Amino acid sequence: MTDTAQQGTPEPNGSSLSEGRTLDKGNSGGRKALGDPATRGRTTIADGVVEKIAGLAARDVLGVHAMGTGLSRTFGAVRDRVPGGGRSVSRGVKAEVGEVQTALDLDIVVEYGVSIVEVARAVRENVIAAVERMTGLEVVEVNVAVGDVKLPDEDDDDDREQRVQ
Repeated sequence: MTDTAQQGTPEPNGSSLSEGRTLDKGNSGGRKALGDPATRGRTTIADGVVEKIAGLAARDVLGVHAMGTGLSRTFGAVRDRVPGGGRSVSRGVKAEVGEVQTALDLDIVVEYGVSIVEVARAVRENVIAAVERMTGLEVVEVNVAVGDVKLPDEDDDDDREQRVQ
């Protein structure tokens, strides 16, 4: 560099070095600090991930017998019997996931004799705590639909042994 270029005298292309890039001797290699490593990219969470978390959290509440509507439980019972089908932990849960918020709809079956209002409140609290803790998403609403009551004398499709092994 010449002395005139260091003083801000315009270069032949019309710019001066004082307006262009500068080298900071205190910074290694002339690279600008990028900030906190946790902010260098995006994390996306699939709807299914939130649905699984919410489904497991809802099942942990006393008084919740099963998840899903009658039709989804019937199809789920068939799927459970198929080798490799496995039990669906997200049955009865629908999630809408945005960038920072999520909303959930749950279909549950409650045990006979429990307070439905208290079970629904406990489901909301447990689901919100689990989803927010694990995903960092803000849960804006948890809608709980009680589709059935499990009576003590009813046979349970989930508890029956498989006829074919």
